[in-house]
Amino acid sequence: MVRENIVTPSNFIYPLFIHDEDFNQPIESMPGCERHSLDSMLKEVGESYELGVKTFVLFPKVPDELKTNLGVEAYNPEGIVPRAIRMIKEAYPESVVVTDVALDPYSDQGHDGAVEDGKILNDVTINQLCKQVICQARAGADIVAPSDMMDGRVKAIRDALDSEGFTDVSILSYTAKYASAYYGPFRDALDSHPGFGDKKTYQQDPANGREALIEAALDEAEGADMMMVKPGMPYLDVIRRLKDASALPIAAYHVSGEYAMIKAACERGWLDEKAVVMETLTCFKRAGADIILTYYAKQAAQWIKEDGLY
Repeated sequence: MVRENIVTPSNFIYPLFIHDEDFNQPIESMPGCERHSLDSMLKEVGESYELGVKTFVLFPKVPDELKTNLGVEAYNPEGIVPRAIRMIKEAYPESVVVTDVALDPYSDQGHDGAVEDGKILNDVTINQLCKQVICQARAGADIVAPSDMMDGRVKAIRDALDSEGFTDVSILSYTAKYASAYYGPFRDALDSHPGFGDKKTYQQDPANGREALIEAALDEAEGADMMMVKPGMPYLDVIRRLKDASALPIAAYHVSGEYAMIKAACERGWLDEKAVVMETLTCFKRAGADIILTYYAKQAAQWIKEDGLY
């Protein structure tokens, strides 16, 4: 009766790794996660949907031979992501499909944007991202989520979507995405480690909190519908800052490194997995997150159902 924050499956976005193979590939650094074949992806969507998780975000593992500096495979209408979107929307039309918008899965440089002389080309990248979101929207994406961190990309994406008639496609912006050490297992999953250097020229410094407010003000003015903080647990203060500063829904990404740490501790018997996961997800809500991207989405929904909490 007096609990201030309650987590339900409707709060979750379930990230799914996919690849163009007829088998699933376990991800060693993320126990319990795997790269799904498209058939397996659809099965996972169906099982999660029955538990009340109805929103999914897709992350593709792209073969090396399809990777280029400009990431042209990102807007191939017969690429793995458009095909996956169509499969999900045909089988589960009421589901909500979110797509990642960035070039790193498609880049032979391993960066979120096009590269020239060791530098990221902001405006060239934005042009490519606009082609990517139109391709995704045509396939049936409900929400596009730019994770690239280029300057001005939210407005460009909004304008591109609107000009093609996709006015109902929402933008979930990675507003405060930090140059974090917590992303390693995710990059293992997609084989998308930077080919050189790091991403500190376009992702935020973990030491900065107020900077997130600048990014939030820009994203909101440019037309973002929702704003994301990534990573999650080490950045609860940033989630709260954005929640207090904006009326837009705020998302938290419970990232791969956080997931891997919990899994490792629980496999050693040092933590109670169910208890610590549910506490973690509740802390995101308490900090101000309306939406939680978590690899635990399906499992947490099952626990919630078993406990009669939903």
